[in-house]
Amino acid sequence: MQTFDLEADGLRALNSTLHAQKEHTNATAWEIINPKGSHALAVGVDAPLDITVRGSTGYYCAGMNKLATIRIKGNAGPGVAENMMSGSVIIDGDASQYAGATGRGGTLVIKGNAASRCGISMKGIDIIVHGNIGHMSAFMAQSGNLVVCGDAGDALGDSLYEARLFVRGSVKSLGADCVEKEMRPEHIEILRDLLARGECDADPSEFRRYGSARNLYNFNVDNASAY
Repeated sequence: MQTFDLEADGLRALNSTLHAQKEHTNATAWEIINPKGSHALAVGVDAPLDITVRGSTGYYCAGMNKLATIRIKGNAGPGVAENMMSGSVIIDGDASQYAGATGRGGTLVIKGNAASRCGISMKGIDIIVHGNIGHMSAFMAQSGNLVVCGDAGDALGDSLYEARLFVRGSVKSLGADCVEKEMRPEHIEILRDLLARGECDADPSEFRRYGSARNLYNFNVDNASAY
């Protein structure tokens, strides 16, 4: 285990050190201590590292993550895992606004609640939230899955494309062109896998599925893979 004291050595040195790790590095396990809400921790990591942040983080932690598993032992500020490409980000506490925004791949797990605009413009990421999410979540979500074990705020899935939304609790309101859809056996299996990856023991049969009504855009289902 490599331990990096952020208070002693600073953010630039931290990110430079993590960026220097290559895909076949032997130094795969990292611990970051004294984060104290610092911004842009462990951004742009491009190697299969296992990084544990011992405390809460500020803006944009784990942004553009690729291959790494990043665990935040606290809360995360706005924009956590923004534009994530692959790997995993696991937050033990709550996440602030636009968690997982524009994420293209990988898995984001939030074991507490997420604030507004969770999963905005998501493009392939899978997001599993153990608690509740705020308003305008999954706005313009294009692909991927958003799983909410608690409740969802106003305007869920506004201007949605082809992302799948699964909510166990109540939905305050649906956004433009977002509708409830049938929960078929294949969706139960998809959700079962997502819950297992999200370290959540919720029963998939308790969830409802939401998706695009496909009325807002000039949409042709035969071209869905191109959107």
